[in-house]
Amino acid sequence: MAGDVIKILGEDDIRRSLMRIAHEILERNKGARDIVLLGIITRGYHLARRIGNNIKLIENVDVPVGALDVAPFRDDEKRTSSSEDRSVINFDILNKIVILVDDVLFTGRTVRAAMDAIISRGRPKSIQLAVLVDRGHREFPIRPDFVGKNIPSSKEKEVVKVKLREVDGEDGVFILKI
Repeated sequence: MAGDVIKILGEDDIRRSLMRIAHEILERNKGARDIVLLGIITRGYHLARRIGNNIKLIENVDVPVGALDVAPFRDDEKRTSSSEDRSVINFDILNKIVILVDDVLFTGRTVRAAMDAIISRGRPKSIQLAVLVDRGHREFPIRPDFVGKNIPSSKEKEVVKVKLREVDGEDGVFILKI
């Protein structure tokens, strides 16, 4: 039935997923040294801030967190010629381990644009990808390093919507049937 909404993750599920991702980031990188978090504007940035707060709780280390605008680097219809770069990155990424954070990984086009945006600012030691939701259907050979939840979904008949309290007033991940 078109118009159905199914809640996949609630507030507690998101909190647990982000704490697990923080632990996985620290384990893979043997601590927080040289790590910076770049969240893709809008929801990716808020998720990156939460992961940064979790790392602070676990390691008692403040990890730099920045907001990355990918609009000027897009190669699809979402790009506009008047796209002003709204990124806020108040730290150097040269030789850092950049953890790129986004809410949903779908085709990979946003992540591809994000990698271009990162490289335009300097050469990191590495780029790792953390996403709250991986829904598949890649158009580029991009694989996340850290995933909150894999949600197999129909490319044509479903939309995955992430809501965060900082933006939407509530936390949740929903599948909308279209």
